[in-house]
Amino acid sequence: MDVDELIRAHTLATAVRRYDDLRLRDSLADPDDPAGPVPLDRTEALELLALGEVIARKAAQGRQLTVRTARERGASWAEVGRALGATRQSAWEAHRRWVDGQVAQRGRAGHLGWDDDEAAVERALAGSPED
Repeated sequence: MDVDELIRAHTLATAVRRYDDLRLRDSLADPDDPAGPVPLDRTEALELLALGEVIARKAAQGRQLTVRTARERGASWAEVGRALGATRQSAWEAHRRWVDGQVAQRGRAGHLGWDDDEAAVERALAGSPED
């Protein structure tokens, strides 16, 4: 299964559960102990790798949605940066890249994306890193 199939098949929660199950089995498996957990096969090892990417992508999407919520509630970029363990400048830049990415998704199969008006609203909310 490739990462795009897994993104469609899982929510963040179900991806984490499956990842944890496979990772735990992988860490406990002993090929010399037939009574213990069965080692991952090739397909499962590749699924574990892909699930890590699914989790990272879904978490990043959720992070930027929460950044937007924090900004809507009046958080400064300095506060957002502290919450992310980053500078206000890098938090702002990451959010602007995310907005640009949403615009780039517009019209792609399986993606909603934002039109120019929606992006303008998001860019206005983002303001500048000094906000």
